[in-house]
Parts: sequence; C-alpha cells; structure tokens
Amino acid sequence: MHKSRAGWLGLVLSLVLFGASASLAQVVSPVEIKDPALRALQQQYMDDLSRAGEDILSTHFDYPFYLSRKLDLDQARQQLADQSSIRFDSYDGKTVLAITGNYYAAYSAQKISPGQRARSTFLNVVMPILKAAVPRFQNNQHVQGYAIEISHHIMGKVMGVSMERPENLMVFLPRSGALKLLAAKDETSQQAALLQGDVFLNAQPISIWLNDAVLPPAANDHPDDSSAKAQSDPAQTGAEIVPAGNGSGPQPGATPTPLSPLKPKEPPAPPPRDTSTQALSATQLSNQPIVDQIVKEMEPQAHFVSYAPPKFVAFRQGIYLEFSVNSTLPVSAAGSRYKLAATAFDDHVAHLVRPLLAYFKDTHEFDGIGFSTNIHLAGKGALTSSEAVEFFFPLSSLRCYEKYDCTGQQLLDAGTVLINGERVALDLQIAEGSSSH
Repeated sequence: MHKSRAGWLGLVLSLVLFGASASLAQVVSPVEIKDPALRALQQQYMDDLSRAGEDILSTHFDYPFYLSRKLDLDQARQQLADQSSIRFDSYDGKTVLAITGNYYAAYSAQKISPGQRARSTFLNVVMPILKAAVPRFQNNQHVQGYAIEISHHIMGKVMGVSMERPENLMVFLPRSGALKLLAAKDETSQQAALLQGDVFLNAQPISIWLNDAVLPPAANDHPDDSSAKAQSDPAQTGAEIVPAGNGSGPQPGATPTPLSPLKPKEPPAPPPRDTSTQALSATQLSNQPIVDQIVKEMEPQAHFVSYAPPKFVAFRQGIYLEFSVNSTLPVSAAGSRYKLAATAFDDHVAHLVRPLLAYFKDTHEFDGIGFSTNIHLAGKGALTSSEAVEFFFPLSSLRCYEKYDCTGQQLLDAGTVLINGERVALDLQIAEGSSSH
C-alpha cells in the first residue's frame, strides 16, 4: 500500500516537473539576450513568461503549432528544433514581448488571397497567443507592445507540379491596441484596435480586415493574378485550407476548413488633420487663454522668449503648439552640438513636459508640442550664444513620458529633433559623454 502511494506521488511529481520544464522550454534563456536592459527584463519576469508559455501550450489550434526560435522549418525538423521563442525584444524603438512560431496549415495560393491568408492566421493563431500573453503583462509598464511572427504555408503549382512554401505573418500591436483588441465587444472595435498596429506578410505591409468580403489588395498583389481573381469571386471566399506537410505538397484526405463569413463594409479611414492657416488660427484663438496662463505661470522655469510668443504651427501633417525658450547651461556642458542639445533636453526641456501637460487634459485639438530653444553657455559674467535646437513631440509620447511609462530617450526617439534646422538622431548617453565639436 505504501509502495503504491509512493509510486503514485512520484508519477504526479514527474508530471508536474515535466509540465514546468516544457513551459520553461518555450522561454528564451536570459543569457542568450545580448541587450543588457532586455536581458534584465527576461530574468526578472521569467515566471510570467513561463506561465504565458503554459497558456499557449494548452491552447487548441486547428493545425499543428509550435513555438520556435526559427521560422520556415518543415514539421519533421521542427519537432527536433529549439522551441524557445518567448522573449523581450525591441520593435521600432519600443520594448515588446515577442513570440515566434510555425503553424502547419497550408493555404491554396490560387484560391485564398494574401489578405485572407493573413486574416485566417491572425484569427486562428495570433489572437489565441495574444489572449494567453497579454493578461499576464497588462499591468507591466515595461511592455510597450506585442510582436507576434507566425510562419504558415501556401501551396501552388509550378509547371504542373504541386509546390509548398512558407509565408511569414508579423503582427505588432502597441500595448493600448492589444488591450483594446481583447476588450472589444464587436468587430468594429476589434478593427479599430488592430489598425493601431503594423502587419507584414513576407515583410510587405498589409492590412487585415476582419469584416470585409472583398479585401483591399496586398502591397505586392497584381490585379490580374489568380489570387486577386479568387478574392473578387464570392464563390471562393470559403476556399480550403489543408495541413502543411514536410515541404512536399498537400497531404491527402484533409478536411477543408472554410474561412469565416465576411461582411462587405469597410471601416472608414480617419480624416487627415486640417493644417490650413484658418485651422491654425482657430486653434490659436480657442486655446489663447490657456496659452496666456501658461506664459504667466511657467515663465520662472521655462524662460520664454519674449519676442516669440507660443503659437500653433503645422508640422509633419499635424498641428503642434510651439514654445520658444532660452536654455542657459553651465560652461561644463560645453562640447559638441549634440552634447548641448542633449543637456538642454535633460536639464531644461524635459522638466517642462509634465507641468505643461497639466494644462491640457484629453485635448484633441492638436497633435503635439514643440520646444524651440536657444542654448546659451553662462561664462565669466556673460552669456555666450551657442546652438538653436527644436524638439517636436507627439502628444501620445508626451503622455507616456508624463505617466513615467516612457524614458526621456524613448520620448526623443518618438519625436523629431532639429539642430540649426537639420534633423538629427539624439542619443542621450552618447551625446552627453562626448566633448568634441
């Protein structure tokens, strides 16, 4: 009796340990991540990453799916390959939770258009992964977005011979978009959330439309190819998907899986911002009382230029409120123009962001704030003029910085920096460590 109980407990313990090791096997080891900041995050959140891996492993997919370090592997090689793929990574300057995998379904290139293939893999694979991962990290301020890359297969014929090849779908969603997508109650809300991100099919930009019967063409579609013809033919919208083989073509006896019924209505694109002279004047007029209050109350710390009052300007298809200020730096800040610009941002401009945003709560009248600063060095009783630097920041990035969700470097990366009228990339650590002109 004791032996049976001991054997049963040993079996349970073995199963628990096997499950834990399987989930950890889906997570990239911190020592394999080269970037020190990302490596630290990987180490800090290993438990959350492994639990996300457990949730993904427990998900039922229509066809075999493997988390994988490498894409485009045939199924036989995949079963022996490294399946650790969950990791912190960078995308477009943002820290993201990145997940890659191989999905062994094959789409008919003749019957299923690129847009339909992207939508099917998104709904059947990417969405379940997001549902497994996002709740684990929804309150983690380090995660600024999610990047999911999935390889599926497409089938076609070359000189009458069936051929099968991989096709890669990459979906990026910012943190807010991922949360809105999972909280959405209808397709319209889901579509709006999805449009906040980026989607690529074989590295070409593409849009996923959740409720369109006739999809907009992919970037590399040709109007006379067979997939475009299938896209416009209502009889083909239920085209088959078959399990992917080992790269040798379709397997016999597969059960066709129809795509979801689709609706013909396309969500309208948001109208562009009106940056005409009349629109700028109207925005200036409606916000002038607040602007006057800002100048009066923030002058001691902002050092506004008296002959250049704040005004709304057109910049990069948007409307920005531009402030002209003087930045007085110590002689010790002398160095290259990049060092001066970086020091002016750290010591002066960055300290104005949160007080300024307090005057504008939930405004939609303009798109960002600009700071045009004349940098001076204080030396031996006189002010020596130096560089002219302009910083333009989108409101969304300013709000992120305001809430301490973004660093100063991330704010700079999201904005535009001009030194003497020329756009530059400004790295705070490198610039402030330099001394030459």
